[in-house]
Amino acid sequence: MNLREKLTQAAQGSGAAPALARYMLNAFAELPFVSAAELGRAVGVSEATVGRFCRQLGYANLRALKDELRHDIGDAPWLLRDRLEELRGEDGETALARGLELEIAGLARIYEQARSPDWARTAARLAGARQVWVAGFQTEAGLAQYFAAQLGYLRPGVRLVDTAAGNFADVLLAGETDACLVLFEARRYSRLARLLAAEAQARAIPVVLITDEHCSWDAGLTDATLRVSTATGQFWDGTAQMASLGNLLLNSTFRELGPGVRDRMEAIASLYGSVTGHVGGPPPKS
Repeated sequence: MNLREKLTQAAQGSGAAPALARYMLNAFAELPFVSAAELGRAVGVSEATVGRFCRQLGYANLRALKDELRHDIGDAPWLLRDRLEELRGEDGETALARGLELEIAGLARIYEQARSPDWARTAARLAGARQVWVAGFQTEAGLAQYFAAQLGYLRPGVRLVDTAAGNFADVLLAGETDACLVLFEARRYSRLARLLAAEAQARAIPVVLITDEHCSWDAGLTDATLRVSTATGQFWDGTAQMASLGNLLLNSTFRELGPGVRDRMEAIASLYGSVTGHVGGPPPKS
């Protein structure tokens, strides 16, 4: 049984060990670069608990677990070892090199997810649902707005949720039987995101959550959860990977929609040209 299979088996149930297993599965590509202390902080357990969990999996400690993982990964091109060593030699900026490692590993994981059944179902749902609602809270509101605008070019029936109304009536009372909801959320999580997901599920509205690897409130409240790594070694968690995931998901949706997208985009471009116009283009029609 390989490490991923061991973690999948250990992820069942509740408690510290399953929480560690779920986190490690969600952040699998980043495991070679995390310490036991960092892993414990991410899950909310002690470093000793991390050590005990590793022993339960059959490893002497986290270092032994990572040694096996590094052996499995080998010298994969995305690690860019030579370039990382070069960065480490530039004024001792090891933090910058570590950040690059984490960013590349996180991006690789997004592309791994793009081959999963959940991803395929989500793309089909975004292409086929009559109505798609998109919402983001706090700093993720901009990510949601960007995703909704891009998806709106590909297909009609895409709307941002009115998060300022205080009731989510636009989504929950729309009466649309063929709809889905896409949520963007990262820690610290807004209680409104969980509330909206729960209310949507209660009304049989499928929920897709795009979130970070720390999120644990989604169990039973989403039809698909797509996770990104936000650990970059910088002052703020980096949610830029959510935009990367969104772009890749839009591409998959485009492929689901087929050649009819071209006619819609040409029509939108024509309308934009006649109403607003572009820099260097002909002036809008008066």
